Amino acid sequence: MAAPNLLIVAQAGRLEFEAIIFAASLRHSAPDFAGRLIVAEPRPDGAWAGHDTLMGDDTRGVLESLGAQILPFTARHFGAAYPYGNKIEALSVLPPDQPFAFFDTDTLIVGPLDQVPFDRPPAASMRREGTWPEPPLYGPGYGAIWKSLYDRFGLDFASSLDLLRPDEHWERYLYFNAGWFFGPDPAVFGQRFLDWALSVQGDPPEELACQSLDPWLDQVILPLVIHSLDGGRPGPALAGLDGAVTCHYRKLPLLYAREPDAVLEVLEAAAAPNRIKRRLKDWEPAKKLIYQGKGRDKVRPLFAGGLPPREKPIRQALKKNGWWWD
Repeated sequence: MAAPNLLIVAQAGRLEFEAIIFAASLRHSAPDFAGRLIVAEPRPDGAWAGHDTLMGDDTRGVLESLGAQILPFTARHFGAAYPYGNKIEALSVLPPDQPFAFFDTDTLIVGPLDQVPFDRPPAASMRREGTWPEPPLYGPGYGAIWKSLYDRFGLDFASSLDLLRPDEHWERYLYFNAGWFFGPDPAVFGQRFLDWALSVQGDPPEELACQSLDPWLDQVILPLVIHSLDGGRPGPALAGLDGAVTCHYRKLPLLYAREPDAVLEVLEAAAAPNRIKRRLKDWEPAKKLIYQGKGRDKVRPLFAGGLPPREKPIRQALKKNGWWWD
């Protein structure tokens, strides 16, 4: 099995520091991973014109010392108006006909990524909540909304359903978190992702009249692309993703709030080398939570009595106590 090219997206600000953590955790937890780590960086032109997107030279030096290759791209369609579109347009930097795995930059590698079997049909993360759609009281319901999208692109809707879930339960319908996804050919995957996202953004089916596509557009289109390429829900062989191999923590305070001790230990060990510490200490969340120990001493105790079942109240508690950074 050929190792996939790993892709993350980073630019000036929070993402460049998260990219360092991703790369450091990859080298720490999966030293035998033989694939390339590619960091796609949007240029400050096109849809990002007028924005400072370029990472600092110190960040570049650390990433390159960790074996990452930084490749620029120009966002033509989404950019500052829809930053989540970076993951769609950044696929263009990858070599065609070579397997790839995309990860959100706010991901920690905690286990042997080289042992994950990526040589299978496309799939994506199931670590999600029922965030989209939000069917209106008098319809259309989940089924009609999702079917309108499958019909738009000539896809077989029935074969995408999880028939173990009841009709109109959100989990019956193919829906992913876009925190990771993979496939055999980024050129085909990326072009379809882009074309269909632009189609739905510019001319949504009438069943979507009451639905917001910001910030959900990427997660609306992703299952359609994966289904069209004969992929689907990840099976047991991929359980290490969002499990013993990767952790999509989303924000550093959330990591300290809810992840197991073993994840904290990986983060802190990966961030310990001096060349990494020198750069990460320029980022206030890392400086306070990792290096000053406030993540363990202040954030962790806030949830000693147990975590709320959903993410929103966790975020609210962190903000209320001054442990949140946008």
